[in-house]
Amino acid sequence: MGTFWQNVFSAAQQVAILYIIVAVGFICDKTGLYTEKAAKLTNNLLFHIVTPAIIIQSFLTMEFNSENFRNLMMSFLGGTILHLAGALISLAIFNKHEPDTKAVYKFAVSFGNVGYMVLPLAQAVVGEEGVFFCSGVLIPFNIFQFTYGMYLMKGKGSFNAKSLIVNPGIISVAIGLPLFILSVKLPAIIMTPISHIASLNTPLAMLMFGTYLSKTELKKMFLRKETYAVAFIKLIIVPLISLAAYKLLGMTGLLLTSLTISASAPTATSTVMFATKYGRDNGAASQTIAVVSFLSIITMPVMIALAQAIG
Repeated sequence: MGTFWQNVFSAAQQVAILYIIVAVGFICDKTGLYTEKAAKLTNNLLFHIVTPAIIIQSFLTMEFNSENFRNLMMSFLGGTILHLAGALISLAIFNKHEPDTKAVYKFAVSFGNVGYMVLPLAQAVVGEEGVFFCSGVLIPFNIFQFTYGMYLMKGKGSFNAKSLIVNPGIISVAIGLPLFILSVKLPAIIMTPISHIASLNTPLAMLMFGTYLSKTELKKMFLRKETYAVAFIKLIIVPLISLAAYKLLGMTGLLLTSLTISASAPTATSTVMFATKYGRDNGAASQTIAVVSFLSIITMPVMIALAQAIG
């Protein structure tokens, strides 16, 4: 029971940190200090510069050896299963909604906050090895996000196969993966700027999120039934399917726990970023992230405890 409540505390702490930064963005928009107009420019910065820096950094901070490469491949497989499950489920739901909200809900089901929420929680629950395993999930996350995610947000009418390949996410993986395999160590004069830029992701994304949230009807935020449908699928159905698949593949111990932490993460904050980039309902995106993140305080520890029990 002690471990369960430790997990609850770790998850709650990460959510609380998110909400504090969101509150700053909310206040900034209300006071005119940092408004939605400026946030849209921030969104472009996140999309084209900050996110690629995170992806490249995730490769450069891993030491290449046979064991790490195997673990990376297992994590990659686990992340692929996770995102395939979310993508396949999303194809069958919310199809009767308006296009702008339908795209948001499908994206919200498909992609979790596997960066900011997962990595600190994995470190608290599993340790540095867990962080490494979860870092491997970032690779399929970004591949799926910049392919299937872009397809969802851009819509069928604007489908362009080239844009699904030539985009910041895929290009970043194409740069980072060879550097990892070849054990390339970049000099500090290059690595340090990459690290600094990557560290902008959470604060900028949350401040931007806060400005959009300030434009929504907060009283109705917890009354949207679609938000609870997203939460049920994202926080319970997808993690259980993923966990079952991991067990069938023989994954156990710290690897199983780490991948389950990734699978049980709430909706990705990039949902707002993509919704804004492609003109979807960023108000619905902000509300969904807020509610699902709040509910994850309860569901994530349960899923982690389940993985530890059967692992």
